Amino acid sequence: MIINRKNGVRLAAVGAAAAATMGFFSVGAANADTFVPLPGGSITQTLADGTVVTVNLTDESANISPSMGATPLHRNVWVNGRAQVDLEGAGAKGATITPGYVLACQIDFGAGTGGDMKSSTKADGTGTITPSVSGNVTLGPGQAKNVTILDLEKKDAYGAESHTGGNKFTGKTGSVTWADSTLGVSGCAGYAQARSYVKVAVSTDNVSSNVTLWGQPFSIG
Repeated sequence: MIINRKNGVRLAAVGAAAAATMGFFSVGAANADTFVPLPGGSITQTLADGTVVTVNLTDESANISPSMGATPLHRNVWVNGRAQVDLEGAGAKGATITPGYVLACQIDFGAGTGGDMKSSTKADGTGTITPSVSGNVTLGPGQAKNVTILDLEKKDAYGAESHTGGNKFTGKTGSVTWADSTLGVSGCAGYAQARSYVKVAVSTDNVSSNVTLWGQPFSIG
C-alpha cells in the first residue's frame, strides 16, 4: 500500500492502531549491545590533470545499544572508523576530508493531540462549557538524513562563527579517526539502517574534484 507522507494516515479504528503498535515492538531496538564489525573499503580515482586520489576506510565498526528513550521508536549506535587519503601527482597540495553517515528509517511515526473548548449560553443567562480532546497517529514513508562526524568551529570571512564537517590538510597524506561517536534516530516505526561515507574534496592548480567512498550498509534495529 502506498502512503502519502504529506497527508499521513489517520488511524481511527482501534484495531488498526493495535496492529500498528504490535508492529512497532516487533522491530524495536535490541535489549543488549550488539557489536557489528564492518569491512571498510577503498577507492582510487585519477583526476583530469593526472592527480591520483586514494581513499581508505579502515577500523570501521558499530555498537548498537538501547537508546536513552528506551522505546521501540528510538535507535542508538556508536560508530568507529578511520579515513585516510593519499594523493599522487605534481599538482597535489592537499584536500578536505568529510566523514559521515546516512541514517534511514523505513516508516516515520508521528502522534499529536489537540484540545478545544465549546460553550453555550441560554436565554436565562446559564450556560455550559464542554472541553474536548482529540488525537491522531500518522505513518509515512521514512526519510534518510545525513550526519557528519566532525563539527569544527572556525571564523568565516566576516569574523562570525561557522561550523564545518570537513578536516582540511596540506601535503599529500591526511587522515581522520573517530571513536565512539554516537548516532541516533527517533520516531522510527520500522527497519532502520545506516551507512558510512568519506567525501574528499581535492583542488589543484588545474582541477577541483570530489571523490566519495561509501561503506557497507548495516542495520541499527
